[in-house]
Order: sequence, then C-alpha cells, then structure tokens
Amino acid sequence: MTSTEPIAPLSWTEIEALTNFQIDTVNGPTNSQARLRLFGHPESDVRVTLYRDHHAWCPYCQKIWLWLEEKQIPYRIEKVTMFCYGEKESWYKRKVPSGMLPAIELDGRIITESDDILIALEQVFGPLSLGMKNPQVLPLRQLERMLFSAWCTWLCRVSTGGADQRNRNQFTSVVAQVEAALSRTPGPYFLDEFGTADVIFTPYVERMNASLYYYKGYSLREENPRFADWFAGMESRPTYRGTQSDFHTHVHDLPPQMGGCYENGEPQMLLNKARVDCGPWALLPDVMYPEPETSRAEALQRVIKHRQNIIRVNPADDNLFDEALRCALTLMMTNQVCTPPPGSDAALRYLRDRVNVPRDMSIYAAKRLREALEETAALAGDGQGTPILAKHRRDQDPANFV
Repeated sequence: MTSTEPIAPLSWTEIEALTNFQIDTVNGPTNSQARLRLFGHPESDVRVTLYRDHHAWCPYCQKIWLWLEEKQIPYRIEKVTMFCYGEKESWYKRKVPSGMLPAIELDGRIITESDDILIALEQVFGPLSLGMKNPQVLPLRQLERMLFSAWCTWLCRVSTGGADQRNRNQFTSVVAQVEAALSRTPGPYFLDEFGTADVIFTPYVERMNASLYYYKGYSLREENPRFADWFAGMESRPTYRGTQSDFHTHVHDLPPQMGGCYENGEPQMLLNKARVDCGPWALLPDVMYPEPETSRAEALQRVIKHRQNIIRVNPADDNLFDEALRCALTLMMTNQVCTPPPGSDAALRYLRDRVNVPRDMSIYAAKRLREALEETAALAGDGQGTPILAKHRRDQDPANFV
C-alpha cells in the first residue's frame, strides 16, 4: 500500500543507498548494455562483431542478436545510430557505405542483410536446431513474410470505407495459417524444438503484438491461443527476455521506421491507446512471465547512472526536475508519497514517455518507473510533456547520452 501522507524527497545520496543492482554484462544474462559477450570464453575466441542500433529498435538487429545469444557465440557489439533518431556515424558509413543495419564482421569480412548474416553464421558455427535452408524451415520463412506483408497493409495504410475491416480480415487469415503451423507441434515453438524459425518470427511478431493493440484495438497474443503459447515459450528463455521490448517503446518507435502507423478510432483501440500511453501498465499483454524482485532496484540503478543527462535533456528547469525526479524515485522505492514542485507534471511525463525498453532497462523495471513518474506527476497536475513525434525521434538522439 502506498502511504498517502506526503514526505520530503530523499536526497541522491539516500536514493543511491537503496539499490545494489548489477549484472555481469559480459558473461551474465542477455542484456542491451553489453559491448562484449563471452559466455565464459576467453576474449581471444571472438570472431564476430555485431553492428546494431543504439536503442534496440531495429527488428533485424534483434534477430541476429537473439541468434548469437542462443548459440552463445562470443562477439563484440558496436552500436550505430538509426536515421530516424540521429545522424549515422561517419565511421560506420566508411565501413558499410549503405549504412544498413544490422551488419556483422566475421573473421574480417563485412556481411549485411539479416538472412545472409544468419546463413554465414550457420556456415561457420552450425545451425540453431534446423538451419535457414532446411526444408522444414523454408516454408515457415515464407509464412513469416506473408504475415509481415499483411501486417504492413493493415497498420501502415490509411483505411477508408470498409478497407480497415478488409485489411484486418486479410491479416487474421494469415494469423490462422500461423496458428495452424504452431498447432502441428506438441510444444510452444514452430518446430519440435526452439530454433531458427522462432528467431525469424520473433522481431516482427513482437512489434505486431504492440502496434495492432495500440493502433487497431486487436490483441494478437490474447486472441490466438497458439500464439499465446508461443509468446509464453519465448518468455521462458532468458535470451529473449534480454532483447524484449514493451508496448510503449514499440508503438512510438515504429511510425518513423514504417512511414506511419494509422489508428482506426474504434472504442477498443482508444481504450488500448490510453492504457499504453498513460497506464496502468501492469496488466498490458506485452509481458506475462513473473516480475523479478529486482525490477525497482534495476530501474533505480539505471536512472542513477544517467541522471545528469536525464535532467539536462528534460525541457524543464534543472533544479525543478531534479526535485520532481527524486520525488518519483522516493515513491517507487519506499511507497511513500512525495509531492513534487508545482509545474513539474509535464517534466515527469516527458521522461515517462521516453523510457526505452530494453535500451534503458528491462520491461518490468520500465513499468515500475513509468508508474512512479505518472503517480507523482498526477500530484502536480495534468500537464503533458512534449508530444512524441511520428516523423522522426530526434528527441532520442544518442549523442545526448554519450
């Protein structure tokens, strides 16, 4: 229970004493902060460098990332800026003139295009269960592309008249084929054991689950029992949990990448949109594995690490936002209500809207932080932060956090 008797916010020194959260980014669980992954091997074993985006927004990067984590191939990570949130680094354009992401450097050879990357990795390190060209995998790869096409048609086209319903019907007919494919195996995965086919489906199915819930009022995970089992199977894997994003991150990072995402304005869609943007976030169908006991401690540790930049880039006065942020963190860690300074509501919601999963923290940690920011902001008023733009996300330029 949250105490309703307001208290003064804790100092930064007091706040810092409330978390000892840490992970081994090199040999520990899958995480977005790593620059080197060894899985217990010596660094001399590293033959692969993965070039992926700073924010973990790129779906094709997630595919390669997940494959390397599942195979436990030692690799380095170099992070590159996506065009939608900043200027691509000149060093990367010299290495990869197209600027495409992801890319890998394997034994000194640069490879682009995610499917070509997986095939090259299989040739050197062996397949993940059944490989990209296996006769059981090939039709599933084609089915994933059919699902992707139907999703893009529904999500990214302005629908007038009965077009939205027709596009929905087209999408759900392909979903029925995916459900049928999943039903052919006794377990949750596409084939008898987790493998390449699941890795290929993961990035866009995760984004479909988020975007259709928010923009169309359709819950992929809740309306399709075999997909629900597949999501549960994926969430049983620490590798996937380390790459997994939340609804709030996806629905706002997708529009500039996709060229626009269009709402249908239906009642369920409007309810879903409000839940994703303003909460409550606890029961959204973006994650269903049990919440770790460390979620609040993780959120706090990540805020402390970046607090100077978080305060600097916020549009509000630094001193005002510093106090308001400490109020929110005090609430998150002690359940003690702390009234923020007048005028800080928009500043708190600006940060609420810009927490990124998994770039900043894992999915449950982000929910706890958003929750504390919103509950604290509500004590100051109903002011909203600068709206998130759909044309680009320059508000997330990683240059602000280097």
